[in-house]
Amino acid sequence: MKQVIVVGAGPTGLAVGACLQKVGARPVILERADTVGSSWRSHYDSLALHTIRGRSGLPGLPFPESAGRYPSRDAVIAYLDAYAEHHGLKPKFGHEVLSIRREGPVWRVTHSQGAEEAGTLVMATGLNGKPKVPDWPGDFDGPILHSKDYRNPSPHRGQRVLVVGFGNSAGDIALDLANAGVEVTLSVRGPVQILPKELFGMPITSFGLMSRLLGPRLADRLTAPILRRQVGRPEDYGLNAYEKGPATMVAEDGRIPMIDVGALAAIREGRIRVAPGIARLDGAGVAFTDGTVHPFDTIIAATGYTSDLRPLFGPHCAALDDDGHPLVSGAPSPEPGLFFCSYFASSTGQLAASAQEAQAIARAVAPSLPNRG
Repeated sequence: MKQVIVVGAGPTGLAVGACLQKVGARPVILERADTVGSSWRSHYDSLALHTIRGRSGLPGLPFPESAGRYPSRDAVIAYLDAYAEHHGLKPKFGHEVLSIRREGPVWRVTHSQGAEEAGTLVMATGLNGKPKVPDWPGDFDGPILHSKDYRNPSPHRGQRVLVVGFGNSAGDIALDLANAGVEVTLSVRGPVQILPKELFGMPITSFGLMSRLLGPRLADRLTAPILRRQVGRPEDYGLNAYEKGPATMVAEDGRIPMIDVGALAAIREGRIRVAPGIARLDGAGVAFTDGTVHPFDTIIAATGYTSDLRPLFGPHCAALDDDGHPLVSGAPSPEPGLFFCSYFASSTGQLAASAQEAQAIARAVAPSLPNRG
């Protein structure tokens, strides 16, 4: 049975492992943490999927009905544990990958416990790599956290909190704080797109099919009047509108619109304030680009992650762009035997993208397996 190295035991790595097993490969899954789905276990308590249960399952095992329409963080964690057990996947935990090099016909993966070699390697560490925190000028007296460090409102009661960003994490965290009575402000530097969680009773992510069938620009033109009636314009909330529609924004720029789960109502009600981008940090306060200065106790940077893989592959890997991001995801890369899974933003949900790409990778690997025509 041919060995295939898979790096990462989150949803993507588990999906890849299950699909590889199905075509007759033996996946060796390397995971630096001590459990599957480690990133999900460290997410904030109130997190829930923005995709419905039926469109979020990984290959070979659907979400149970008990997970609800939009599975919660805890439901996802329970599902990933069940998924690994169902497929008999046994990742090598505590194996932090340190470097990856191609040596002749094989990939050599050096990790904290030694090394592995295989002719095929699948990277499944995904979009949420290294947390990205802007290097703002000046100094701040209070803590500056990344969204990955936020769990719940309890430590922030009685504080003035600035949440930076306008992605789904920023909106979720700001709403979570506001619902707990915390004084919260959203700092939004650039233009945005906003989508409702559901449209005509259907999850908004289901409309990704329209984008695939009609093309993102036509899909945006058709849905623009409906979305405007449903959520209004970004300008209605003191924000600037992105120059492209939401589907085009995803397809061409790899950016995900914010899916509103209640933050817009909180902005209208004044429970979440909106401020422009940060100009500088000013001790106990923050100076914004509009010239105003306001005091805060804590800053939470919901500013995303970087997925620069050059520290692992070195500076000359043909499968990576100049920023260290994969050129191709879900298909053979320019490097023989090297695949990447779920490294591009998806309008239909990242779990769905992981499932689709994992199956595609397994199909691509299958012809090279022994005893297959």
